[in-house]
Amino acid sequence: MHFNILTIFPEMFPGTLSGGVVGRALDNNIWSYNIINIRDFAINNYGSVDDEQFGGGAGMVMRPDVLGPAIDSVKKRGKIIYFSPRGPQLNQKMVHEFAESRNKTYTLLCGRYEGIDQRIIDEYDIMELSIGDYILSGGEIAAQVFIDSCVRVHDNVLGGGDDSTANESFEIGGLEWPLYTRPSVWRGRNVPEVLLSGHHGNIERWRKQQSDEITRQRRPDLIQGKKK
Repeated sequence: MHFNILTIFPEMFPGTLSGGVVGRALDNNIWSYNIINIRDFAINNYGSVDDEQFGGGAGMVMRPDVLGPAIDSVKKRGKIIYFSPRGPQLNQKMVHEFAESRNKTYTLLCGRYEGIDQRIIDEYDIMELSIGDYILSGGEIAAQVFIDSCVRVHDNVLGGGDDSTANESFEIGGLEWPLYTRPSVWRGRNVPEVLLSGHHGNIERWRKQQSDEITRQRRPDLIQGKKK
């Protein structure tokens, strides 16, 4: 997979993406990235990339005559994604669709200030995508979340084969069950006896029961979604 990243803060990459399994995947050329500094296309010597909104209002808007040339500089763009609270919310199903798509190149536009000029979205048929119902200072963190989530489900990134992700939250249609490891007793707290029994059938039933109960309590919307 390859990611073109348009940002005014190139120093923020690779950031957290340089560590862990995703960092090893980067070192092993399973994925790659290219940084395009939007300020290189600024309209003046001050590096300005934004201006006041037409119609008034608080917050500056990134200019189309800056973003357009920045996007045009990327020869192989693939799907262009702009991280915005107006887009559909990223979920695990979408992550797999992005990762498994024939289009293995994505151009990630990291907005700042109040946002970007709508004409850029219209001109380049850009997909708006949200990572949650909250506001960040810019799209850079969202871009790292997107890349991490897509790369980690890629073949040969996680150890343990398909089982490494198959039992995770959302992959199982709900939230994951409680996890335990050694020691079996810690500060007077015991590991549930069923997990020490060696009876795989009982263990699987316990895990499903725990998963269903936690999901009902904390994310009932996931259960409702399965019924549709």
